[in-house]
Amino acid sequence: MLTGGSAVRFQGADKASIEIAGVTMLEHVLGALAEVPEVVVVGDEVLTSRPVSFVREEPPGGGPAAGLLAGLAGFPRPPRLVVVLAVDMPLVTTATVSRLMLSAAEDGALLVDEDGRRQYLCAVYRAAALVEAAPTLEEHHGLPMRRLVAGLRLTEVPALPWEARDVDTWDDLTELRERLGG
Repeated sequence: MLTGGSAVRFQGADKASIEIAGVTMLEHVLGALAEVPEVVVVGDEVLTSRPVSFVREEPPGGGPAAGLLAGLAGFPRPPRLVVVLAVDMPLVTTATVSRLMLSAAEDGALLVDEDGRRQYLCAVYRAAALVEAAPTLEEHHGLPMRRLVAGLRLTEVPALPWEARDVDTWDDLTELRERLGG
């Protein structure tokens, strides 16, 4: 799970700690990962409702692809599949993760939102495919996700209404709070 972004459009606020319906965004996403046995969070260490490992990309602020690759390196044993979720997608559920896992043929599967945008940070990837696609360590910082996964064969999984909503702005947060009651 990626939590360590700079949240530029969110004036640098720590998205992981923001509450929606009385639950932090970090805990919403951990809930979606309830059936995933081992979770690595890329971001600052905080208290969580379940055991997780924390790592950071080096240097910090390298972007989502650098964070993903750092997270992948944070597993004690390389997983066959890795579920990638951004902390600012609180409407992703265990059912979302299950649909992605079941669709992860070839190199993986990713959610496609209602507008047809591929959600690279709501996906399941074959770990070996990510490692193979990764450039040298020196090129991780600033690497766009689109470039990292460009050569991967990914199944597109259509999102249910609101499922792929992310919280990028204060208006997004207000809208989700109104929708979810808090």
